[in-house]
Order: sequence, then structure tokens, then C-alpha cells
Amino acid sequence: QVQLVQSGGGLVQPGGSLRLSCAASGTINKIAAMGWSRQAPGKQREMVASITSGGKTNYAISVKGRFTISRDNTTLYLQMNGLKPEDTATYSCIAWVTGTGDYWGQGTQVTVSS
Repeated sequence: QVQLVQSGGGLVQPGGSLRLSCAASGTINKIAAMGWSRQAPGKQREMVASITSGGKTNYAISVKGRFTISRDNTTLYLQMNGLKPEDTATYSCIAWVTGTGDYWGQGTQVTVSS
């Protein structure tokens, strides 16, 4: 099993930056990929970014060029620059684990407002 604990988030003005972190523990050597998704009230969940164990990244069109996903051995990051009000959502990290399935962090609120 994998446990994911998120940190970061909060309130930021439009154009500002935030960094989200997601610390993984447990059988992290079986993590095939990790990612970030978000859900705003009344909207469908959106996959924001993902990164494979080999380092290949993928981004939603809505965040490409503004968000950067990265990871070290135990922690996943999402650097968010040029934040817009439409980025306001609850952000969750995900780990896809070989032979087990997916695990989710507890979620963290990001609010972009002046």
C-alpha cells in the first residue's frame, strides 16, 4: 500500500504562484506514475498533470506552460505559476501502483482570488 500526504495550497491573487507537495510512503518502489487532479464545485474532475516513473510528463491544455509537475524519490510536486481564478479547485495527488491500483491524497484547496 501507499500513503499520500499533501501540503501546500491556500489563497493567492491572480498571477501568483503556489507549490503543492505530496509525500508518499509505503511501497513507493511499485509506483508506476503519479499525478495531480482537481475538481471545482459543480464541475467535472480534471486530470491536471502526470509523471511516470521514467520522468515522462503530461499536462492538461488548460495548465500547459504554467504548471510544472516533478518528483523526487518520495515526494510529488506541482509548481503553479500564473494562477487564474479558474484554477480554483480542490487538488488531489494520485499514485498508480503496479498490481494494486490507485491511491489518493487527502486533497487541498487552492483559491485564486483578488
